[in-house]
Amino acid sequence: MLTRRHILQIGTPILGLGVADFLRMQAAANDEVQPSSSKKSLIVFWTNGGMSQQDTYDMKPEAPSEYRGMYRPIATTASGISITERFPRQAKVMQHISLVRSVHHENGIHAPSAHWMQTGRFGPTLARIAPQHPSFGSVISKALGPRSPQMPAYVTVPKSEAFGYQGAVYLGNSFNPFEVGADPNAKNFSVPNLSLPEGLKVRSVENRRHLLKKFDTLRRDIDSSGTLEGLDAFKAQALEMVTGERVRHAFEIGTEDPKLRDMYGHHAYGQGALLARRLVEAGTRCVTVNTGYWDHHDNIEKGLEEQLAPLDQAIASLITDLSERGMLDDVLIFCAGEFGRTPLINGHAGRDHWSNCFTVMFAGGGMKGGQVIGASEKYGGGVLERAVTPLDLLATIYQTLGIPLSTHYDDSSGRPTSIVDTGKPIRELA
Repeated sequence: MLTRRHILQIGTPILGLGVADFLRMQAAANDEVQPSSSKKSLIVFWTNGGMSQQDTYDMKPEAPSEYRGMYRPIATTASGISITERFPRQAKVMQHISLVRSVHHENGIHAPSAHWMQTGRFGPTLARIAPQHPSFGSVISKALGPRSPQMPAYVTVPKSEAFGYQGAVYLGNSFNPFEVGADPNAKNFSVPNLSLPEGLKVRSVENRRHLLKKFDTLRRDIDSSGTLEGLDAFKAQALEMVTGERVRHAFEIGTEDPKLRDMYGHHAYGQGALLARRLVEAGTRCVTVNTGYWDHHDNIEKGLEEQLAPLDQAIASLITDLSERGMLDDVLIFCAGEFGRTPLINGHAGRDHWSNCFTVMFAGGGMKGGQVIGASEKYGGGVLERAVTPLDLLATIYQTLGIPLSTHYDDSSGRPTSIVDTGKPIRELA
């Protein structure tokens, strides 16, 4: 007779993953994530490549032209705070937004810096780019789990960033992000991992699940027809996600009011933000919207003209929508990249990598809005006051979401490792 323990050792390829993998991940997720009373969620806008702070959130209008760039600052609803004229929508909701203008770390290369900002720690080098530590999204997934058990705890839209630092590493595959795998702005948007093969009904999948639970024997030819072979479901929640009405409905962005979709904007940033709102409303804990590549070494104006307006619309619409739904205090919004850009415009009309001082944005989550924390030097070259590290940012996020900062997890060598190490929450935001 095959017991549950024997089944865990089999690995028969059913529903696109081995039964062993499915049951093992399910058991791991159930055992490791304790129910959390926290109502908070996180939505991240990740500006892969590094957004220019001088042209967005930390302008230098009195600097010479080769530093200040092509945009003018505009006033906002927060007294004394100005931002780029390309962010007019955020300017109208600045009372909800706080800017941290003094973030810094000590690396100007994409991969190590992306790792540093998303894990809080320096790790990879150009010679060894594999991730060394889990992303903050995976830490959140492990520490809190989803707010609804049917939902994935951590989602990336449309997929995880190219460097591979949005994963769980030694926390385990159960805490990797669920990748949407498609553009929410596409006309016929659907999530590949939630689509059943043609001719397969939800009821038949549910029956198969009940069979797996009730019978202690398995036939290796149970799906010799191959009907289920191509179903790429998500780790421990594979069957629940595919058959669960709550999950599938959360991803059905086409059911939204067309006027609301218009408000967010018909582009990947806007519809990604709207999808993120739907997901956290349904119970997802953390959603990262990856917003393309911001590495503007050449002709930065052209690149920013394509990206700033959609990002502005997405962020401002999300803030407005969450506020109108009474959700803003429970959803923290975070916008950041791996670093900023050089104060001095280069000979190709672009800006290069700059980690000495750059800006990140927070909104919602019960944080104080309408303020600036820290300051950069006259031309933005370094931190003038209130230096903030990546670990400080993560400590701020974790504390806001209700994760104890004393939390430790065993790393790949079995050594207990702090989720924040020396990081301290930004007290001005509390």
